[in-house]
Amino acid sequence: MTLKLLAVSAALIGFTVTGAVIPGVCDEVSRASPVRVAAASQQTAPDFTGITNWFNSKPLSIADLRGKVVLVDFWTYGCVNCVNTLPHVTGLYAKYKDKGLVVVGVHTPEFPFERSAANVQAALKRHGITYPVAQDNDSKTWNAYRNQYWPAQYIIDRSGKIVFQHAGEGSYDQIDRTVARLLNVDS
Repeated sequence: MTLKLLAVSAALIGFTVTGAVIPGVCDEVSRASPVRVAAASQQTAPDFTGITNWFNSKPLSIADLRGKVVLVDFWTYGCVNCVNTLPHVTGLYAKYKDKGLVVVGVHTPEFPFERSAANVQAALKRHGITYPVAQDNDSKTWNAYRNQYWPAQYIIDRSGKIVFQHAGEGSYDQIDRTVARLLNVDS
């Protein structure tokens, strides 16, 4: 084995064992590193921009959703971590949709095959997703939110402010409690 091949092999093993993320190759977040934004750093939620397709809904805007609690879920169907969160997001939607929660999935592809509208539609059916999903093929909404991770959830209050942010899997109870508090219902 050449020295260069040995070094590359050792680095890959190290990334695999530690669960490290290789920038530019995999931007998914591991369970060990959730990202949260405190309510004190509220900012107005950016609008959905550059959307190529809307599924399960007519086009939506943040202004149209004022007065509602909104969960914006950045995901892509080829991301294992994203797929792992979908039962929790769809469950949250089922639990609170009649109480004022709107879930908007923002499907932002990581790989070229994820850009296909037919593939996204098949994924929605496969995962039982009935809430609105925006196809963000050019990452314009992703960039407007300054998002960096798949999956990532942003909770927006009735006035249009981002009050909670989480990246990666987990924190499901905290997300549920935050939504329930904003809706003034028991979780």
